Amino acid sequence: MDHTPAAGFSSAAYWEQRYRAGGHSGAGSYGRLAAFKADFLNALIRDNAIATAIEFGCGDGNQLALLDIPDYVGLDIAPAAIARCRARFAGQPGRAFRLMHNRDALPAAELALSLDVIYHLVEDEIFADYMQTLFAHAWRYVVIYASDLDAEWPSRHVRHRRFSAHVAAHFPDWQRAAVIPNIYPYEPAQPHETSFAAFHVYRQPQETCRITIPPAA
Repeated sequence: MDHTPAAGFSSAAYWEQRYRAGGHSGAGSYGRLAAFKADFLNALIRDNAIATAIEFGCGDGNQLALLDIPDYVGLDIAPAAIARCRARFAGQPGRAFRLMHNRDALPAAELALSLDVIYHLVEDEIFADYMQTLFAHAWRYVVIYASDLDAEWPSRHVRHRRFSAHVAAHFPDWQRAAVIPNIYPYEPAQPHETSFAAFHVYRQPQETCRITIPPAA
């Protein structure tokens, strides 16, 4: 199956243009999908006494507005998204935002987040670099919210990947603690109210991980 991105397509350019045109992070960061994600993540943060988080792909910050985390750093490839987040959360303590290319000097956080990002990384080299960065910047937990299959998709900015195989091969020290299915599984008739993404929680071997499973819709 050919997963080669369209010639000349750049995921970074796509998202910058989208935010500059007034677009947002997508349906997954709004409405009941955003509430589902926030319910799960806030329980994880509370039950495991997590105080610091770093998110790779913070988008417009709408999902962040629903999260209860004391110390948060959000990164994104799109300058327009970072500018929007800085304006929205200006003056709020424990909120900082950076472009992805400024990530190397960042210390690791207890929790690294990747929410609705991986299936938008259509270029192989971008995907590999992103995964390396994600796992290098966490010291307790990594949470990925994405699809986990290899499949074609009609949108040029979507490429489904079986990322769990990549994690097992490249980050064997991390253990997958749980996979939490979406309570709103994808339905073609309701593409903005349902999702093909699920939560994948990874932990370091010395860490326990308390998981609260959201009730079914």
